[in-house]
Amino acid sequence: MASKRGGGADSQPSAGVEAWCGTDENQPPQSLAPLRLRPSGRRCWSARVEGGVGGGRWASLLQPSAVGFAESFRLALIQFHVSSSKSNNVHRACSLVREAAKQGAKIVSLPECFTFPYCLESFPDFVEKIPGETTQKLSEVAKECNLYLIGGSISEEDAGKIYNTCTVFGPDGTLLVKHRKIHLFDIDIPGKITCQESKVLSPGDSVSIFDTPYCRVGLGICYDIRFAELAQVYAQRGCQLLVYPSAFSLTTGPAHWELLQRSRALDNQLYVATVSPARDENVSFVVWGHSTVVNPWGEVIAKAGIEEMILYADIDLKKLAEIREQIPIFKQKRSDLYAVEMKKF
Repeated sequence: MASKRGGGADSQPSAGVEAWCGTDENQPPQSLAPLRLRPSGRRCWSARVEGGVGGGRWASLLQPSAVGFAESFRLALIQFHVSSSKSNNVHRACSLVREAAKQGAKIVSLPECFTFPYCLESFPDFVEKIPGETTQKLSEVAKECNLYLIGGSISEEDAGKIYNTCTVFGPDGTLLVKHRKIHLFDIDIPGKITCQESKVLSPGDSVSIFDTPYCRVGLGICYDIRFAELAQVYAQRGCQLLVYPSAFSLTTGPAHWELLQRSRALDNQLYVATVSPARDENVSFVVWGHSTVVNPWGEVIAKAGIEEMILYADIDLKKLAEIREQIPIFKQKRSDLYAVEMKKF
């Protein structure tokens, strides 16, 4: 079922530390030491990553989960018009998060570059630290609304480098995950679009997964969705939902936007959600829009137009389990012939 509707302070582990979250029944490797018990009853453990430096290397360290998740929950994707005023954008985003919470959303996502209209040259102008002013606001609204908030992405500065970064906050306002875009958009389609993100941005170096009482979620940003191996690793690690804050162009959007989502969902038998800014024809980079949710059968169950709106989808994990039982590809993979593996957490 899907519907449409218009319209604590940050905490950060030290550099080189990754976090693993689960229930008391879902214990971490013995090498991990407990940090603290969250109000939700979920424990978090941390481990030093070999050679790890930098604040972006603390995505979840995981094994496939035995957590008893809820059978269904409501997901909300906020597709809104992004202006050149960061403060206005943050205020608008928080207002729409509150609206989504009123409609029963338990996990809410903002779009890629929600603090400024996507433009490669603008990343240095809108750069900020994490924790910082924007992430403080996201932390506060997640706690106020008692939900999981996927904070789209912002321009982050760390140690002289700029990253396209997504932060995730829990219902207690805690910063759970920081995902730096792994694959940079360096492409050249003559006569249509040329972009070299690597001239301005640095790539992230870790995968990002977080647990909720509803399901396990894997993260990517925009171009990350083109890399099937990343989605396969997330599926292997027990994810049932992948969320990609994105801003596809008018060249790649009509050709590949829905195709990529359906491919990732069908290949890995999980839900895939993409959340875009609303389209603005008056900016230099015009986005495709059309935020979408696809189910594990490869069906589009919710899709936005190009205008500002909140897109809702009820995520049915019972259906996911039924599909995986009916077509048991995970049990049938020939690991003696091929394998996709995660090189580092």
